[in-house]
Amino acid sequence: MLSVVLLGLFPVFTNAQKLKGFLDNKDESFTWLGVDFTQARLIGDAGANAQDVVARQFTGINQVVVNEPKKYDIPGAFHHDKFTSDLSLVNKRNEAVNPESLKSESTGDFERLKPEDLNKLVKSYDFSGKHGIGVLFVMDGMNKSDKRASMYVTIIDMDKKNVLMAERYSGKAQGFSWRNYWAYTIYKVLGDVEDDYKKLTAKYATAQDPEEEKTAAAEPHKEKAAATKETKKTKKKG
Repeated sequence: MLSVVLLGLFPVFTNAQKLKGFLDNKDESFTWLGVDFTQARLIGDAGANAQDVVARQFTGINQVVVNEPKKYDIPGAFHHDKFTSDLSLVNKRNEAVNPESLKSESTGDFERLKPEDLNKLVKSYDFSGKHGIGVLFVMDGMNKSDKRASMYVTIIDMDKKNVLMAERYSGKAQGFSWRNYWAYTIYKVLGDVEDDYKKLTAKYATAQDPEEEKTAAAEPHKEKAAATKETKKTKKKG
């Protein structure tokens, strides 16, 4: 199910089309950044070894996604022909997760993250000179009882650390090992993104880039300041 999470939908400026350009242009390359588990909560899985999950399993999930391109069709999901992958950033961050914060018994943690949490997360990244569009999945809740995981499909302007698009999806879990069980949710979400791609393209056809939003918001203040200054000058002359 496609749920609406718009991070800034305002009148379009002619140069505010980074997201639209990416969605429309299958020849444009992007960087697959992997799955960020730093905000994830594992719900209803008391028997899981949290230390092992942080030390090995998060990295294992990210690795299997890039090692099995026929199953996990990353460029196909985004209707693109070209992409590169770089898991170095997410692997480093995922390995630093506190195992004690991973487990949860609250079903409310399945959809815990808000758009502002994603903005804060992306701003904290050091993209180390990477440029252009990055695609990052941010894992939210992983519910063992419901056999589902909730995550945000996030498109990023890496140059300015801006979130251009964030859509919440959930995927079914399936498999015999802990790694494969939860990796299957990524497979299902990639398939859903591919199915929804035309809807996403239409939905974000007029989306304004976050930096342009700030510029637009600043203009009225400039005009107001100029008017105030002129008024003061007029009064002085009188």
